Amino acid sequence: MTFPAYPAYKDSGVEWLGEVPQHWPVYSLKRTVDGCVNGLWGDEPDGENDIAVIRVADFERSFSTVGLDKLTYRSIAPKERQSRRIKSGDLLIEKSGGGEKTLVGCVVLFTHEFDAITSNFVARMRPLAEFDSQFLCYAFGNLYHGRVNYPSVKQVTGIQNLDAESYLQERFCFPARAEQTQIARFLDHETARIDALIEEQQRLIELLKEKRQAVISHAVTKGLDPTVPMKDSGVEWLGEVPAHWGTNALNKLTVKITNGYVGPTRDILVESGVPYVQATHIKRGIVNFDDAYFVTPEWSVRMSKSILQEGDVLIVQTGAGTGDVGVVSSREVGYNCHALIILQTEKNILSGVFLGQVLQSRFGQSVLYSIRTGGMHPHLNCGEVKFVKIPVPPLREQEEISDFVKTFSEQAEKLIIEAGATMDLLQERRSALISAAVTGKIDVRGWQPPASATSPELAQEAV
Repeated sequence: MTFPAYPAYKDSGVEWLGEVPQHWPVYSLKRTVDGCVNGLWGDEPDGENDIAVIRVADFERSFSTVGLDKLTYRSIAPKERQSRRIKSGDLLIEKSGGGEKTLVGCVVLFTHEFDAITSNFVARMRPLAEFDSQFLCYAFGNLYHGRVNYPSVKQVTGIQNLDAESYLQERFCFPARAEQTQIARFLDHETARIDALIEEQQRLIELLKEKRQAVISHAVTKGLDPTVPMKDSGVEWLGEVPAHWGTNALNKLTVKITNGYVGPTRDILVESGVPYVQATHIKRGIVNFDDAYFVTPEWSVRMSKSILQEGDVLIVQTGAGTGDVGVVSSREVGYNCHALIILQTEKNILSGVFLGQVLQSRFGQSVLYSIRTGGMHPHLNCGEVKFVKIPVPPLREQEEISDFVKTFSEQAEKLIIEAGATMDLLQERRSALISAAVTGKIDVRGWQPPASATSPELAQEAV
């Protein structure tokens, strides 16, 4: 789809903005809104003065809107809330927050009718009468995507703070109100189409992940031949297994079950030496060491019980990733590790690769979850893990299953990566289209929605 340019352009006088349509004035963002009113956090709910408080966590950044899934209510006296109330059409700007990969200063549009104010990390900006709120939201989104807010970001105690007064001095181009509304209508329609395509790709990724997990789980617990006789495994969670398979506890299938060093790392880490694997390096069956942590060779020798060998199976022992599994490859031989359960298999009975796949399956994850302790701070103990019973096919069959799982996983991952790349391209297309429309690089004054697209007004009348 292509759109015409405007008949004539002029230099905006703003370096990053470049040329804008001849009839579009350029002035500061401050002239588009009635102030920037800071919010309030208030007190614990008391049942009398409670009101919804919109937090940064409520921002749906991808759609520049406010989500309603987890609204927070706080007690705020009527006189304190009066000047801070927000209404449909107000813009909300993040003044404090951000993160390592997310810059503070995101702006969303409040489109709801319920009574609310903003939190102390969010400020309200009310568009003046001659400005379309949806157009302004797209304009601020373009500025944010282009990091125009970056010079106004202050870093304080790990939290980014936005100097809103400074940011609102930035200059932008603004057509007349009617043209703003037309641009917003165009972008609403086109971004909705793109968002629908992005959602399709997201659903595809989830389906691929579910399919991958289902196929792998079936392979490692039921085998690859659907015609073989089955028997009851006698193991909870597992159900039937091929009749010629065995089942056994991990302590009967391993030569070692231990754990890496558990203790403070402040005094043992060095800039280079023996790589020191931690929980963050374990994900989806592999060890992904990022050269972040090292210990001295001497310290590693003293902790020789946790020196890794090829085929060792590692289980994250504590924290948010408790139960994540990785298998040591030839690359990680000789590494040491921290707070990970190490399973070293009897090589003539059980393949480490197969064991890793079993523990990653739905069956394996369910069992590991069932033996965790500590609700808020989950933890796995070697003493519990060693009694976990797993299916044990003949060694040759383990290898066949592992090869199948590896091939299928690689194929599924390739499709997932492709779907993710498509999503990235759609996101880029969305951002580029918004930028082109709000800066006048394309002229959409003559645009009309396709005849098949029902307008919101007509849809409402049909209800």
